[in-house]
Amino acid sequence: MSKNGSKSKKPLLPLAARPYRPGIGLVLLNAQGLAFVAQRKDTPGDAWQFPQGGIDEGEDPRQTCLREMEEEIGTNKAEIIAESKDWVAYDLPADIADQVWKGRFRGQRQKWFCARFTGADSDINLETKHPEFCRWRWMALDEVPALIVPFKRALYDQVVAEFLALARGCASR
Repeated sequence: MSKNGSKSKKPLLPLAARPYRPGIGLVLLNAQGLAFVAQRKDTPGDAWQFPQGGIDEGEDPRQTCLREMEEEIGTNKAEIIAESKDWVAYDLPADIADQVWKGRFRGQRQKWFCARFTGADSDINLETKHPEFCRWRWMALDEVPALIVPFKRALYDQVVAEFLALARGCASR
């Protein structure tokens, strides 16, 4: 504590010196090969994204994927059908990085999963314990990168390229 009794803030590391937060991302496909996307409550504009989240210490990325799906979209009705070959990362813009995750990270390094949705649309419930999204829809996987915030677009292009054949395979069943 400082002399006046208030807690002093620890200075933030320069952005380039900060580590990446470990996380996962999920491409959830329905029987028609369309991808689940949702609009975040805390992002201005018409930005849509896939479910994603941080990996807890000691947690397996696959476990994280299933946990995040239930926490963010209120369902566990899916089976994982693929995992990204590599971990992929994105950097937050500097002004956002100082606010998100208390300024500890420069962005996220993520393992991505593709899952087949086995439920009905009525199984999806955005009114979770800590709601992150205000609305959702199914859309063609290759159209999603155009709707994501710009700083995540290259990552989404990479993920879509890796899972696009799976989406087309679902649709051709």
